[in-house]
Amino acid sequence: MKQVDGEKLLASLGEGVNQLRGRLTPDASMERVTWFQAGGLAELMFQPHDVDDLVTFLKLLPAEVPLTVVGVGSNLLVRDGGIPGVVVRLSAKGFGQVELVGENRIRAGAICPDKHIAAMAMDNGIGGFAFYYGIPGSIGGALRMNAGANGGETSQRVIEVHAVDRQGNQHVLSREDMGYTYRHTTAPKDLIFTHAVFEGYPEERAKIRAEMDAVRQHRETVQPIKEKTGGSTFKNPPGHSAWKLIDDAGCRGLMNGGAQMSSLHCNFMINIGHATGYDLEYLGEMVRQRVFEHSDIKLEWEIKRLGIFMPGREVKPFQGATTE
Repeated sequence: MKQVDGEKLLASLGEGVNQLRGRLTPDASMERVTWFQAGGLAELMFQPHDVDDLVTFLKLLPAEVPLTVVGVGSNLLVRDGGIPGVVVRLSAKGFGQVELVGENRIRAGAICPDKHIAAMAMDNGIGGFAFYYGIPGSIGGALRMNAGANGGETSQRVIEVHAVDRQGNQHVLSREDMGYTYRHTTAPKDLIFTHAVFEGYPEERAKIRAEMDAVRQHRETVQPIKEKTGGSTFKNPPGHSAWKLIDDAGCRGLMNGGAQMSSLHCNFMINIGHATGYDLEYLGEMVRQRVFEHSDIKLEWEIKRLGIFMPGREVKPFQGATTE
């Protein structure tokens, strides 16, 4: 099985990389990126300076080189064999801004933390964004998975999404173009979201603050926010709560190596010490198996799993799973 070799890949890109203003890092540690603090190396990581720099890089990158995009790493599990090809990690300086762009409208960069857009909305008396205060991720990830919490979803607020495709072409997508459903978008997978425009409605700041305080209190009470975790591990099946299915199947506190299903919120997987990507993913498949055996319901991963397995440390989907 191919292992990553960042120096070789970087050299293969030729002299064109000299015109880039962003940072290129061969064999970059994904442990430093993901909130799980586990996983292998990115063969080559590129952090573009801004959108123009990203466009330049994509036009330079050969079509046969695999390309992966990551944000703040909050909902990400990287396998121990690393990520072949290029990992694009958007920089906070180039893609982290949040600003007002009209009455009740906010523009946010893809790497902007979700809670920052909630704070901006509250400061300006714009309702509809308090739910973002409880989501530990960035706007790019929220756009890709239609992130939501506490009764709110990204699809309710977004009106315009800006993106760059694999060839370096820029696009503007409407809410309808995004094709949102529960924790999913039909937008092409090769699009790299750079920023988006959201719209709320006038609301008293005191009411927004109360909503945000309720979100914060709920999160601090029922979620393991101080642990090395990736947030919700599995999607809620129609008509069911994933945590309840996991609990009923006896998986609260279930462990595998350095990985554990949280005893506080059993749909949160945590790294309790030095868990590997293998420990975490194998535990997830154990949970899926037990839930299926107990309830005949197939849980779907909400956490995004990337990269290749180490030889001899492959994780097979549980026996009731379809190909993912």
